[in-house]
Amino acid sequence: MTTDARLADLVADLPEGVVVTGPAEIEKYREDFARDGSAGAPIAVVRAETAEQVQRAVRWAAAHGVPVVPRGAGTGLSGGSSAVDGGITISLDRMRAIEIDPASQVAIVEPGALNAEVKRAAAEHGLWYPPDPSSYEICSIGGNLATNAGGLCCVKYGVTTDYVLGMDVVLADGTLVRLGGKQIKDVAGFALLKLFVGSEGTLGIITRTTLRLIPAQRAGATLVSSFPDMTAASRAVVAIRATVRASMLELMDNTSINAVEDWRSHGLDRSTGALLIAQSDAPGASCAAEVDVMRACCEAAGAVEIFTTTDAEESAMFIAGRRNAFHALEQRGSVLFEDVGVPVPLLPDLIDGVAAIAARSGVEIAVVAHAGDGNTHPIIVHDAADPDSVARAHQAFDEVMALAIGLGGTITGEHGVGRAKRSALPDQLGADVIALSWRIKDALDPDGLLNPGAVLQPRPGT
Repeated sequence: MTTDARLADLVADLPEGVVVTGPAEIEKYREDFARDGSAGAPIAVVRAETAEQVQRAVRWAAAHGVPVVPRGAGTGLSGGSSAVDGGITISLDRMRAIEIDPASQVAIVEPGALNAEVKRAAAEHGLWYPPDPSSYEICSIGGNLATNAGGLCCVKYGVTTDYVLGMDVVLADGTLVRLGGKQIKDVAGFALLKLFVGSEGTLGIITRTTLRLIPAQRAGATLVSSFPDMTAASRAVVAIRATVRASMLELMDNTSINAVEDWRSHGLDRSTGALLIAQSDAPGASCAAEVDVMRACCEAAGAVEIFTTTDAEESAMFIAGRRNAFHALEQRGSVLFEDVGVPVPLLPDLIDGVAAIAARSGVEIAVVAHAGDGNTHPIIVHDAADPDSVARAHQAFDEVMALAIGLGGTITGEHGVGRAKRSALPDQLGADVIALSWRIKDALDPDGLLNPGAVLQPRPGT
């Protein structure tokens, strides 16, 4: 049967407009935000509106041996939703339903709903959904689940997996399984929820999730501290983490500060070597006490200037500058997004190592960080039109991952492995864990049709 005939069957089986086959429309779904060059040419995009439509599309793909790539909002930074040649992309961006159960303090959410939409819906009931990637206004819950996303508040409140109570998942044969529910504690059977969170669409397609909510965050205080360099700032972070549980600890280097100010002024000091943005949302007098401890840690680490505020608008200005760093750096050239992390005490070693790689390779590497978790984002800026610049940038990309592994850390703290980082995964996990990962993949997706090429490197000969 020809590809056209096979597609005719799929189109006929789904409502009008759900299956997109026009080249111009397909192009919109080929790459994620990483734009890493790994995207292939899919034969169709299925813009599913229901879980049942996802099941139909997956069953069709299984019957015809067609690869399937799940996709959320396309804001991923590791090539995890890049399309594959001859496959279909199942976009979940039309599945946007959100239901808040204030009594159980949960949100029942479809995968296309944006992180910000869930936050707003929860806030109407005096509740809060903490995971907050920098792209929270445009990233989808499905993508957050796929990569186990974190964000600025995760230093105190945890990452996506900490808020997942239940989910519906479509498996590789089209079966829909329901895991967990609204209950907070549940140890019945294997911990399959944890298996699917962070699996990047390689084991199943999440079509609904139940998310734990908590009471709205208290208003707090923000401390902004300037340092002569990132090493001093990272030492302050280590000291703070050893003494108080801050609700935010974010770092920006001089390059990212100036990129943000060039793009859209946020009132940041262009001359500072590094900027630490810290927050406490502790209750009552404990908030002021935590800020005093953070101030003392910054002073001991060599801070040049320290500013504190309880004004929400002032705080938001600094935080917005940090959130906008990725977009601002894109204005300086093509970028490769890193996402490496190390144990917090080794953060200064990671910072120094990245600086050495930048100097050695002759490329610009800006660094922003969820520093309180030891999770950094070295962003490699290069000239995509210059082959030598591209080669040096990719060499630096590989060296940064090797540096993190050498420090006992990880190649990805929250962006996922995708296709951009899969070559380095064996170096971190080792042969035995890679073999175990393949056993799980083979058990759940024996034909290898779900997001092939993501996370795990293709086997030789495939």
